[in-house]
Amino acid sequence: MFREKIKVLDCTIRDGGLINNHEFDRRFVREVYKAISEAGVDYMEIGYRNSKNLFAPGQFGLWKFCDDDEIRKAIDGIKSNTKISIMVDVGRVELEDIKPKSESPVDMIRTAAYVKDIDKAIFMANDFHAKGYETTINIMAISLDQGPELDEALHQIEEESHVEVLYIVDSFGALYQEPVEYLVKKAKNILKTKEVGFHGHNHMQLAFSNTIEAIIHNANFLDGTVYGIGRAAGNCPLELLIGFLKNPKFDIRPILDLISKEFIPLRDKIEWGYIIPYAISGMMNVHPRAAMALRKSEKKENYREFFESLSDTGTD
Repeated sequence: MFREKIKVLDCTIRDGGLINNHEFDRRFVREVYKAISEAGVDYMEIGYRNSKNLFAPGQFGLWKFCDDDEIRKAIDGIKSNTKISIMVDVGRVELEDIKPKSESPVDMIRTAAYVKDIDKAIFMANDFHAKGYETTINIMAISLDQGPELDEALHQIEEESHVEVLYIVDSFGALYQEPVEYLVKKAKNILKTKEVGFHGHNHMQLAFSNTIEAIIHNANFLDGTVYGIGRAAGNCPLELLIGFLKNPKFDIRPILDLISKEFIPLRDKIEWGYIIPYAISGMMNVHPRAAMALRKSEKKENYREFFESLSDTGTD
């Protein structure tokens, strides 16, 4: 599958940080950036920019805040054409903390928002655009909002925002291929001046196939993570995506080396991937927070009880 317009964004450190409170050390982040750069990936999302007035720095790792100086330390001296991205959530960042692009190592800022907060997301993204950054709006939990409110949000983004890309985000890993087709086509029909992107979670082992479905319908910005790492069941595996795209600018070999050296050992320390409670939360189209809590409890393998707690199908 080759299409020159396609851009790949790696969000290994950002989404993977949701598992370990963003406590990847600088050496690990540097190794990921090296491999991503050598592989020819277009963007690397290195974490979140969050307000330190809302989140205590001592309780999280560096990549919860992504200070410009810390980013520079992580990537300094590495020859790379890979651009740096950070993510912000509506209501969790101080706009004055975002310096002009000319003073920052960051290239792209992605604003994550629910449909109900799209006006706030547009305001924020326009501020970042005015400061010189590439910008996107990522509509979270889109599996819950596919009606007229979504249509209105898409029209607002087209008419009022300066973002380059609108991302469809399957936060709960609940989408199948048909709704992915429906959502991408809807976005492409409304957004005449924006690209469409897709970010999938792998609760039901569909993140890769759903990403392919998005590609088929002309989504050109695609997210993946090394070895599928990410919150709960994780994301579309970057190595599978690169293998599928057949673009000569990508080289899968540095990613394979990175998995062997860094991610196989990491799997012994933190958990992600296809696990039954995450599959159940995907089937139920709910946030995986309950499943994540279950995995930290003494009842971590009690799948039936968990299923019945979500579905109210238990029997006496």
